[in-house]
Amino acid sequence: MAGWLDALESLASSRAKAGLTRRLRPRPAGDPVVDLAGNDYLGLATHPAVIEASAQSLQAYGLGATGSRLVRGSSVAHAELESDLAAWLGAESALVFSSGYLANLAAVRSLTSVCDLIVSDAYNHASLIDGCKISGTRTVVAPHNSPAAVAALLDEHPGRALVVTESVFSVDGDLAPLAELHEVTSARGALLLIDDAHALGLLGPAGAGGVVAAGLAGRSDVVVTATLSKSLGGAGGVVAGPAAFTRHLIDTGRTFIYDTALPPAVAAGVHEALRLARAADDRRALLTSRAAQTVARLSAAGFEVSPPAAGVLSVLAPGPEAALGWADDCRDRGVAVGCFRPPSTPDGSSRLRLTLNAGVSDADFARALDVIVECSP
Repeated sequence: MAGWLDALESLASSRAKAGLTRRLRPRPAGDPVVDLAGNDYLGLATHPAVIEASAQSLQAYGLGATGSRLVRGSSVAHAELESDLAAWLGAESALVFSSGYLANLAAVRSLTSVCDLIVSDAYNHASLIDGCKISGTRTVVAPHNSPAAVAALLDEHPGRALVVTESVFSVDGDLAPLAELHEVTSARGALLLIDDAHALGLLGPAGAGGVVAAGLAGRSDVVVTATLSKSLGGAGGVVAGPAAFTRHLIDTGRTFIYDTALPPAVAAGVHEALRLARAADDRRALLTSRAAQTVARLSAAGFEVSPPAAGVLSVLAPGPEAALGWADDCRDRGVAVGCFRPPSTPDGSSRLRLTLNAGVSDADFARALDVIVECSP
């Protein structure tokens, strides 16, 4: 019986030697650290109006949803949020899940009911990769951000295919060529699924996301997924697209049918954050300015960093242990940054990931950039 625990210890030892050990660092309420690691891009997670909306719903509904959406978990808060999400995204319909991860699993798996091939971008998020795996459908990986490669793969396939991509990629922060990809898929009768998690709230008119910015909102051959935990500062996920697909998800989406619903208090808080995000052009402008400031400061210090399409960028590190030590040293000096190592990094390189936050003061942001430079390995 103890043999399996020995096997786990051996695997842990191998990860430690490779610099790939991960650990939890619980943070206290009111943590004074400058946050360039979380995904609260617009600084709405602690906005007083968001907290008040959530508190009122908490008082009305209680702590949890008490059941799955189809049993007891659907509330007016969910329905109102879904209606406004659909309008914001320019979609016919939207369905809220308890996480963006589960939304992606359901969307990919359900779309393979009408597709017999998946073409997945090489840098896609783990949730999309897992969706491809659990679908049981043949999946081919396309080179990153290459419409020509996607076209070639589709031309080899006689049936209907699903192309899966992110809009803004979660590690490097680069933007997918969405309009060009849609030209490829629409010409070949394929469907296009776009994870808009890191663009929602930041790109497009009123922050409606990368899909809207690319002019693809409301297309019958496009499905959009997103998390509600980044620019909207809460939790949950959404799938938006044709009403017929939403109906299909309600009937067949296992991570929707069998999962306890998002708490109504979270749905209400996210809904208020959505209203604020639509009018947050000033915060989006601030993030654009800070992105340029970050690239200029770190490039001048000799680091390899690419201009971000939205609010996330990465800085290459010499290796996984160096990246971890760099992040730890920053944290010890009051600045939280992300540390991305394999398997989170698709190309085997390790890096710091910085996420811009409009809720950080100008002085703290400038100091954080100085700390990152001074703590470099």
